[in-house]
Order: sequence, then structure tokens, then C-alpha cells
Amino acid sequence: MDREERGDRAIILHPVFDSRLSEAALSEFTELARSAGVEVLAVLQAPRKRADPAYMVGKGKVDELIDKIDETGADLVLVSQTLSASQERNLEKKIKCRVLDRTTLILDIFAQRARTFEGKLQVELAQLRHLSTRLVRGWTHLERQKGGIGLRGPGETQLETDRQLLGARLRQLKSRLDKVERQRDTSRQSRLRSRYPLVALVGYTNAGKSTLFNKLTNSDVIAEDKLFATLDPTVRRLDGLGCGPLLLADTVGFVSDLPHDLVSAFRSTLQETRDADLLLHVIDAADPEHAQREEEVVEVLESIGAEAVPVLRIYNKNDLTEFPAGLLGSEDDPRGIRVSALDGSGLDVLKEVLERRFSSDRIIGWIDIPPQAARLRARLFQMEAIEEEHLNGSGGWKIRINLPSNEVNQLASIGGLEGRLVRSQLIDKSESKPEPWEKTASDVE
Repeated sequence: MDREERGDRAIILHPVFDSRLSEAALSEFTELARSAGVEVLAVLQAPRKRADPAYMVGKGKVDELIDKIDETGADLVLVSQTLSASQERNLEKKIKCRVLDRTTLILDIFAQRARTFEGKLQVELAQLRHLSTRLVRGWTHLERQKGGIGLRGPGETQLETDRQLLGARLRQLKSRLDKVERQRDTSRQSRLRSRYPLVALVGYTNAGKSTLFNKLTNSDVIAEDKLFATLDPTVRRLDGLGCGPLLLADTVGFVSDLPHDLVSAFRSTLQETRDADLLLHVIDAADPEHAQREEEVVEVLESIGAEAVPVLRIYNKNDLTEFPAGLLGSEDDPRGIRVSALDGSGLDVLKEVLERRFSSDRIIGWIDIPPQAARLRARLFQMEAIEEEHLNGSGGWKIRINLPSNEVNQLASIGGLEGRLVRSQLIDKSESKPEPWEKTASDVE
């Protein structure tokens, strides 16, 4: 049979193997369909103890599905479970309608959302990896030899030719992604040299990460009431905190049973999560299944190697609950924060917690550097640790620094300044402002 090029009027076929999770799984899959731009005409549930090896569901349910297609005029069937290649082929041949399973639907959504060059490469790589499992005994024309005038080849089957072309494209995509990943690593190393802590937003898709990101950083990242509205990661600087600037990263949302090919393809993008100093796990507080969603996010974090990164839970959409916004637990040991990214409640508490969390790890204050210590000044510029600089009356510099506390002692011996850059002296001088007569270096120039 020839597959239709597209279809957007669908029937959802929902095999049910665990009645306790049925409603939540169906609701999420329906939301996935809506996010893909599909019009859902009907839902057909199929309770079973185990999957049928031929069709996933029983033959009686397949006949019922055929009647439902004739009744509604649907041109697409979405199956809420992951189908094997043979199950997908058998269903399409039986019902004469295109079939997409859960994995293919998620891949399609990612293909729609990809905006950057890297994102498009990653999605295509995941799609081709998934397609490669569908080539084996996929369609009748793939099993025949080429024939006819001008079409006779060296004796290869069409299946073998397609597999070779697919393999060549996969190698090309991997090579391009390796190059993009090296460029991303260069950018990441530049951020690491800046010594600004990195805070990454993670969480289940549609938990409000992008809305929270925009509220904190005054950005305009796409934030819609759709699953996977944000695909490509974004990093912005968060200013106005007592601990100095932070880098805030908005990452792709997770979903239950996230296809393995996607996790593998987006591993370089998720590097932002593994490199973070702190993860803000954004949770939809109004979701009745939020506890299950938390566990699924933790599983994905473990799968990408980010289980050791400290986590702070942020219960978002608090305006849809009856609980007051604010801190859960004590200031010394916060268990979470209830916030609303929509109306801004609780965000001041979040900023205070971030200040306390990172203030102890950094030295922020004014120091005087004599003229003979120009080497030390150059080193501070190289580390991007200087926030403000003024000339003092002795030909030296009064500089406001912001750098990790564990690097202060390493600078003490530069230029013969042993003991000058010690923690206690910096704290004593932290409120020391330049005198009115002192000029900035740019003023002098």
C-alpha cells in the first residue's frame, strides 16, 4: 500500500494494560496529539492483559477501529503505545489508514519545534535511527530486485540500497553534530571561565519552565500551553542578585517514556544540565499526577548522568492551587519553593534562596591594587572577575571583584601580594565605595 503523505484528522487508539494509569496516560497522549496540530475525532480504548504480537490490540478491536474510521472519515490513527515495525505494518495493511505510534508522534513534534541548526540535525538523526528499524521487512517493494529498462543495478535489493543510503546520511549527520558540539563546548568553556554559576531549569514538559525563565531574565523565549513548546536550550544572565550574576539555562522538557533515540540525539544539548551548579526542578503544582511526573524526570536525569547535581524543587503554577506561595522547609535546608511564574508570587523568595546558595561560594568586594601589581590586575581581567574598576590616587586601581572563593588564595602570590587577597580583608572592604574624586579607567582614556 502507499502511505498518505500527511493526515491531521485522527482517531486515538489507546491500549490499556494498567487501568490505574490509563486516564493520566490518555490525557497526556491527547495533549501530545494537540501539540502536533492533530484534530482528534474519537478515542478508542482497548483494555488488554498483554500486547497482541500482530496488532498490539485484538482483531475484534481492529474491526471496531475500521468501523470508526468509516464513521468519522479519519485519515490517521494514533496509537498511544510504541509499536514494533511488524505491528505498525500489519495495522496499516488491515485498516488502510496511516498509523503513527507514540515515538513517531513525539519525533514529529520535535521536528516541528526545531529552530536552530543543531536542533534540526538532532531531530533528523533521531528520526533516521527510528526509521532504520522500520526498513527491515518494511514494505513489499523493498524486497524486490530492481528491474526494467534503465533500472537494472548490480543485483542489490531495494532494501539494501535504502539501508546503505540511510547509513551514509547517519554518518554525515553525526559528523556535523560533532562539529556543532565542539562549537558548543567552546562556548561552554567561555562561560566556565567567566566563573558565573550555571543554574539549569529542568522538569516535565509544560510545567512552566519557559515562563519562569522569561520572568526571571526578562527574556522572550517561546512559552505556550503546549508540550515541547521549547526545544532548543537558551542561556541568559540573571542579574540583580546579592551573590553576583548567575547564568540561567532553559532546557527541553521531559515526558514519560521519552524515546531512547531522542535522549541519545540530544545528549550534547543536555550537557547544560550535567554541567550546572544547581538544577531548578520545575513542577506543575496544579497537576494531580505531579508526584509521578517528578519520578519520571529524576529517571531521565539519571539516564543523562546528572543525578549528582544538587536539585531545588520549584512548585510552579501555585496560583492554581490553594496553598500560599513561599518557602517549604527552613532557610538553611529548603525543601522547595511555591511560586507562580504567571503573577510573580514567590519569585522574591526564589531569588533570596539563590543568593544564599551562591554567596557563600564567591568573594565579592572592593580591593586596592598598587601600580606594581599590574600582573594581578591582568590575571583578574583574564578570569573575567572584574565587575568595576576605578583609578585611585596612588596610581593603582580600586577594583570590585567577583570570583569563586576557592580561587582567591591562588591569586595571593601573584605580584608579591602574599596575604593581600584574603577572605577577611575582602569582607571588611566589601562596602568600600570609590571616593567621588576617583575616576574610572574609561574616563581617563
